[in-house]
Amino acid sequence: MNASVASVDPARVPIDAPQPLTGAYRGYAMGLLLAISIINYLDRQVVHILAEPIKNDLSLADWQLGMLTGLAFGVLYTLLGLPIARLAERGNRPLIIASATAVWSLFTVLCGTVNYFWQLALARVGVGIGEAGCTPPAHSLIMDYTPPAKRGSALAFYGMGAPLGGLLGMAFGGLVADAFGWRAAFLLAGVPGLLFATLTYLTLKEPRRNRLGIVRKPEANETLGAMLRLVSAKRSYWLLGAAITCTVFISYGQGPFIASFYLRNHSTELAEAASAAGALVGYKLGPVGFLGLALGLMGGICGAAGMFIGGRLADRLGSADPRRYVYLPGLAVLLCVPIFIGVMTAPSIWLSLALYGVNALVGNTWYGPAYTAWFSLVPAHMRATNSAVSLFVANLIGLGLAPLGVGILSDVYGATMGSGEGIRWALISLTGVGVVTGLLFWMTAKTFRTEMEA
Repeated sequence: MNASVASVDPARVPIDAPQPLTGAYRGYAMGLLLAISIINYLDRQVVHILAEPIKNDLSLADWQLGMLTGLAFGVLYTLLGLPIARLAERGNRPLIIASATAVWSLFTVLCGTVNYFWQLALARVGVGIGEAGCTPPAHSLIMDYTPPAKRGSALAFYGMGAPLGGLLGMAFGGLVADAFGWRAAFLLAGVPGLLFATLTYLTLKEPRRNRLGIVRKPEANETLGAMLRLVSAKRSYWLLGAAITCTVFISYGQGPFIASFYLRNHSTELAEAASAAGALVGYKLGPVGFLGLALGLMGGICGAAGMFIGGRLADRLGSADPRRYVYLPGLAVLLCVPIFIGVMTAPSIWLSLALYGVNALVGNTWYGPAYTAWFSLVPAHMRATNSAVSLFVANLIGLGLAPLGVGILSDVYGATMGSGEGIRWALISLTGVGVVTGLLFWMTAKTFRTEMEA
């Protein structure tokens, strides 16, 4: 039997893709992928609540904070996404995800050991290297794990890792920084990923193996060039890609500076609220810790709810008319423009935080329907590459330019207005991108239904 197996050309063995999975295992696999997504965003975003302590400790300018949260993290994260996705089209996706998780977790730990800006920037580059290997293979696995009628919900379920990871990053990072300093927050944030990397390697199945347990080699029509030729004439592909890119641009521009906005503009209210909350629970709570909890809970819970609602709406409404996969996120992004301006201009911190929760709820409904639409424009064997193309463009512009751009605007405005007003108006300026984004989603709908693949 061994001889007969050895004589078979793996490329010619029919693939049983995807292999059927039991409902219980599918639930476990989706739960594990969600946990990895949460750790991914926790390690990526914990720096947001630590930005002011890091700025003060290392004597940084706002543009340097933008570098740490954007360009330093995003360069290799963006550039490595495509080659890793190409590997995921023919390789062992669980192994890729496990290796990536271990790498970014170790570099997160290293972030807590630095003494200079350039060292922290390099450590953040390492985090980006690791995280480049997570989402494209995970997206591809989820599409294979899940029946077509449930893919909107499944992708949204995985996408809940972003707000939930942000919740933990803000809350955990703020509390640890208050008690032990910002370095300890990085050290502790990196540890859980090593456990989940091990679980992924040992328990997550590759569903597209053939009967010999081999993942077949790609055919000639499965290259990146073939995919780009396929979509070159699809108007909806380019419009939807631009819409997703703009949505990510807004998110990445807001995230790194939202805590700084509150610390600079509502410092007195923060101190009073932290003192009152600490007395209520019997724990000495500082402004950073209180703010981390508030932003984490509002953004995380409301954001996860928005992801869930968006996914369910996509499955329910999109089956009747696929154009609704792009109408839904377009409407959500447009609604967030006045809501976020309200966050920035509310007279009290409590009203501002309440509006921040509404913004997170509405703003996160886009993920499930938008990515279901995105993957529907290419065949199944091109999904990991298609995910990486989206991440490549969105992160090159969003991660590379948005935090840095907001930081530069903040420094420019702050030179005449003061640092508090500078960050406020830099963030308000960013909302203008939302109007363009909403229009791009709606324009996509004109040709989307006729250009779908699956």
